[in-house]
Amino acid sequence: MNRIVTRWAESGREFDMEEIDQIRQTVEWLPGLSRTELAATLCEHLGWFTMAGTPKLTACGRLLERLERDGLVKLPRLQSQSPRPGSKRRAARKLPEIQAPSLSARLADVAPVSLEPVTATALVRQWNAAVERYHQLGYRSAFGYRLRYFIRCDSLYLGCVLLSGAAKAIAVRDRWIGWQRHERMANLSLVLNNSRFLIFPEVRIPHLASHVLGQLARRVQDDWQQHWGFRPLLLETFVDPRQYRGTCYRAAGWELLGETSGRGLARPGQAYASTPRLVFVKPLAGNFRQTMRNDFARTERVA
Repeated sequence: MNRIVTRWAESGREFDMEEIDQIRQTVEWLPGLSRTELAATLCEHLGWFTMAGTPKLTACGRLLERLERDGLVKLPRLQSQSPRPGSKRRAARKLPEIQAPSLSARLADVAPVSLEPVTATALVRQWNAAVERYHQLGYRSAFGYRLRYFIRCDSLYLGCVLLSGAAKAIAVRDRWIGWQRHERMANLSLVLNNSRFLIFPEVRIPHLASHVLGQLARRVQDDWQQHWGFRPLLLETFVDPRQYRGTCYRAAGWELLGETSGRGLARPGQAYASTPRLVFVKPLAGNFRQTMRNDFARTERVA
């Protein structure tokens, strides 16, 4: 007789069946990711980090393999690390960096400004390099759901935008939505985090940032549908009040909900301190709250 497992333990952490169900959904929703990318995504969603705040990739990988052996998930094939027989490894080609222009103008004089999704491998590398060079937080690999954009005006690159998975639990956001825990776990993928927003430092165009944010809100549902197969319902972002007031977000109609607590969990029972951030949100549909407060995302993707 098969033993029914209701709790799973790995590397000092126990997972109940609700969390195992969340893992199963994430694996099913992201069939194109490698095992490493899946593990990194799950660590972020589950808040599974080392004391230093880094994701527990090895432990998560072991848990996924156990779940696969028990028939609960189907993982992607292991990727071969060795070249095919007879093939020669090509030297990495150094790509030219994106040239950040020096430009002072009125918005009307440079229109139209557009958002260009970045998916080609060569452009992704250039986008990563530009954010690493010009954004104060640099670039950190985005796993799971993500979409990069270049901000363009004709042949000029004016900046970069990154959308990625939402923060797992933010008290002011979750109260504002009215989420119960199971609703948040089911529908968190419907929230996108604007985790990088960069206008190149020598680009001085009044109102450009709010103009770009307005474009983003109007097109992101269609873009996300095309790339990931479902439509998000809410954008969020976090602003460091020591440096910025979030003026461009306010001008683009984003709502300030309050601040983060300034405390995070590296693992259950172990907290770390951070600087409180302003929490801004932008709904993408009129009925977003009703949809996000049921188990809609557990059973089917958003059409």
